[in-house]
Amino acid sequence: MIKVNNLDKSFDGFRALSDLNLNVKKGSIYGLVGTNGAGKTTLIKHVTGVLRQDQGEILIEGEPVYENIAAKERMGYIPDDLYFFSSYNLKESAKFYRSIYPNWSQERYNHMVKQFELNEKRKLSKFSKGMQKQAAFILTMSSMPDYLILDEPIDGLDPIIRKLVWKYIIEDVAEREMTVLVSSHNLRELEGICDSIGILSKGKMMIERDLDELKSDIHKIQVAFKESSADPYHGLNVLHKESRGTVDLLIIRNRKEIVESVINESHPVIFDMLPLSLEEIFIYELGGGDNEIEGIIF
Repeated sequence: MIKVNNLDKSFDGFRALSDLNLNVKKGSIYGLVGTNGAGKTTLIKHVTGVLRQDQGEILIEGEPVYENIAAKERMGYIPDDLYFFSSYNLKESAKFYRSIYPNWSQERYNHMVKQFELNEKRKLSKFSKGMQKQAAFILTMSSMPDYLILDEPIDGLDPIIRKLVWKYIIEDVAEREMTVLVSSHNLRELEGICDSIGILSKGKMMIERDLDELKSDIHKIQVAFKESSADPYHGLNVLHKESRGTVDLLIIRNRKEIVESVINESHPVIFDMLPLSLEEIFIYELGGGDNEIEGIIF
């Protein structure tokens, strides 16, 4: 389990993270999402022990991460900005990884190199960005991590390779109970694989929920009434509302049964409740409903 408690971090007077909490269950896939500059990469660098917090604690299985070699030996980390030794090829990099990760699997490495069709003898600095991402993934997964931390892992990869990457991750979660924390802007892809979601904004954790539970609490509805009422939505948490003739279009954050009960009290002639995608939930939770997507999400 990864647990972050009351994390604060500032850089030159700028507060990048503020009283932030994070809980990633063992054997789960946790999606970390947020706008640019929300603090996702800064948080990940704390979880991996790259940065030291000003306040709070970062724990893996109850042990602090910073300067904890034993914890880092069980952790695989693929950052958004990759780094390789400039003169190394993939085979030489694998030898280096094998020397520092006690659970290294040469068998997996050999299989993955063939599957991804990478040239072991070519310098990694000569690889394209997408090929470097694949090389980093092969090296990291061959170390057989118990904790996998990913920052924009599929950026620059084609759909076939992305599918292969997620296949390995999901299999290791299912078979070895590997724990995954992944930050990505590809919300549609996260929606298909994540168990839980954390939404960051301006260095603070706005929402942290199981994905199924999150989707059960926010709804897109269209409703029309035969007779107008002063406030047919009284008591509901309306995030967004617009009218198209006699039909109201709303985004509401409440339990389904509460929404149905309140709306039905006014005897609607039209009442449709539709699920929202993770992308829509993200936009409305962060107050973007009146901007670029207004009028096109329904």
